Amino acid sequence: MTSLFAFFNLGAQEMIILLIIGVLLFGRKLPEVGRYLGKGIVEFKKGIKGLEDDVEASHPAQRHESLPAEPPRPPQRIGTTAPKFEDAPKSATTGTPPQI
Repeated sequence: MTSLFAFFNLGAQEMIILLIIGVLLFGRKLPEVGRYLGKGIVEFKKGIKGLEDDVEASHPAQRHESLPAEPPRPPQRIGTTAPKFEDAPKSATTGTPPQI
């Protein structure tokens, strides 16, 4: 944490001034801001934990040997048709400007 303050070159006086400004701006909303910040941190940690679980589950050394490993499937082509456009209005093909 000290490296962050050293990066911005903030001393004790500057931090106190920033704290006072923060209290003046968010004084009545500080409990709500803290609550939302806490919920955000918890959700972030849950997301990181889920990613770690996915990585651990996909690691081949930790797979169960009793389950057969499925070979990867080649990509499949999906046949699609091009969109069909309707004919243009007559005024666009004759070169006359459309009437407004």
